[in-house]
Amino acid sequence: MPNASTIVVERNVAVPMRDGVHLYADIFRPAEGGPFPTLMQRTPYDKSTMNLGQLMLRAVERGYAVVVQDVRGRFASEGEFNALVNERNDGYDMLEWLTQQPWCDGNVGMYSQSYVGLTQWQAALSGHPALKAIVPTVTADNYHDCWVYQGGAFELSFNLSWVWSNLAVNTIARRKADDPAAAEDYEQLIQAIDGMTAEFNKLPLKHNELITRYAPYYNDWVDHPSYDDFWAALDVSRGHDRLTLPAMNVGGWHDIFLKGTIGNFTGRRAKAPTAEARANQRLLIGPWNHGGMRSGNPIGSIDFGVHSTGADIDIDGLHLRWFDRWLRGLDNGVEDDPPVRVFVMGANRWRTAQDWPLPGTDWQEWYLHSGGSANSLNGNGELNRETPGSEPPDSYVYNPLNPTPTMGGGLCCNAVFSLGGAFDQREVEQREDVLVYTSAPLEHELEVVGPLKVILYASSSATDTDFTAKLVDVHPCGMARNLNDGIIRARYRNSMSEPELLTPGEVTEFEIDLVATGNAFQPGHRIRVEIASSNFPRFDRNPNTGEQPGRSDTVISALQTVHHSNEYPSRIILPVIPTA
Repeated sequence: MPNASTIVVERNVAVPMRDGVHLYADIFRPAEGGPFPTLMQRTPYDKSTMNLGQLMLRAVERGYAVVVQDVRGRFASEGEFNALVNERNDGYDMLEWLTQQPWCDGNVGMYSQSYVGLTQWQAALSGHPALKAIVPTVTADNYHDCWVYQGGAFELSFNLSWVWSNLAVNTIARRKADDPAAAEDYEQLIQAIDGMTAEFNKLPLKHNELITRYAPYYNDWVDHPSYDDFWAALDVSRGHDRLTLPAMNVGGWHDIFLKGTIGNFTGRRAKAPTAEARANQRLLIGPWNHGGMRSGNPIGSIDFGVHSTGADIDIDGLHLRWFDRWLRGLDNGVEDDPPVRVFVMGANRWRTAQDWPLPGTDWQEWYLHSGGSANSLNGNGELNRETPGSEPPDSYVYNPLNPTPTMGGGLCCNAVFSLGGAFDQREVEQREDVLVYTSAPLEHELEVVGPLKVILYASSSATDTDFTAKLVDVHPCGMARNLNDGIIRARYRNSMSEPELLTPGEVTEFEIDLVATGNAFQPGHRIRVEIASSNFPRFDRNPNTGEQPGRSDTVISALQTVHHSNEYPSRIILPVIPTA
């Protein structure tokens, strides 16, 4: 394997797209030898700030060429940026250009995270044969249900903070030197970013002139609350059955895109067109929030130990080993690795498995109970494995003007207003509009690794409303550490494509997807489930009016009733890993 001692750097190399627009790339390659297998990033976050980081130098020293390109309409590249939309065709054109370069041997891999993971999947869906392997990290599959919306609710804190703090601000900054109006807009946007809390509270969602001018795709998302052709055209999961390239999917238990990370792995394992393609998929999940794999501990406010970090597991070395196998053809044992490797919080250890969900999982049902007053941490809610009998329901008033606040979880992309990770939930659990169900202290360790869901029987005085659920690990000291959460917008309870309003007062079954976790509840700890109707500003507030989502500028309160009885057995289903 070549080992480069001198690196050639080419800055701002113009690459023509099929429509004549030029996208610009920086190229790093060994000065001697070649042609080389090539690694590529396509980023909206400024190639000049990304190309010296992570594994780039290590890869070039190992004999790879590395190419980092600004996507269309971002930083050095020409054209108009339209989030999510152009990456498939532009990815194909970039791959085609690479194969024509004398220093590229025609074997290309892609890597990096978030939107740079999205560009990998879109390039893969383009079908270009040069793309041989990818390592998409903390990214999505279905951009409707795992980027812009979740459970039918708009991911407000992510969408607004990402678009403003990471996208629009750069777009305006590029123009302000030559445009006095843009300079004024820039100052207005900075004030809005600094006052993000006030912006979260504004109604309707589609309201801001700055968004319209500099990030119109945001309003496109608001205009498509249901899964329709707009989303289907971008959906990675719809292409799982035609992709054969190996993918190492990397995610975090507290990442906003955990559902997509797992979905891309399980979708390819089930639907890839050949047995070899199905076998060459990998899933790696740490305790990380969106940037935690590289930033390290704490994740939120919790230290999961040095062994939990990307540095400790040599995440860059794992990348290179993956690319050595699939781009160079080295027989290095990658195919013999267990397909699944996950970090188990609580016990702070890594576990491997042959599949997801883990083989041998014991799907345990833990039921909600109370004497009719599970409201708040001080209520009488209980959680155990006994099927409920005749029990009074619990009720609370959900007021959209006083929503249940977000406290960590899967958040991005403003560390001031949207810091993701694990935090003590007791402040939230003091509220009367939060139902709290807690188990007795555990006598033995209970390892919970896998998909999570809550089956909730509830009624509402509104024709449309939300129900949320959260799984919590309660430590003996009382600290309540969030594991994961979910939401369901009532109109989407049966279908994300065909909304259906509620009949007020009618008991209805809701399935709330909490995605997944990997946590070992220790002896003396307790399992807790929270039920509420908002998690704000992570998700937008349901105004309870039944109007088209995102359009209402008025709200009404709703009386919510949660049932737990023999007829209506509300419960959480935990994926328990049996002890050896």
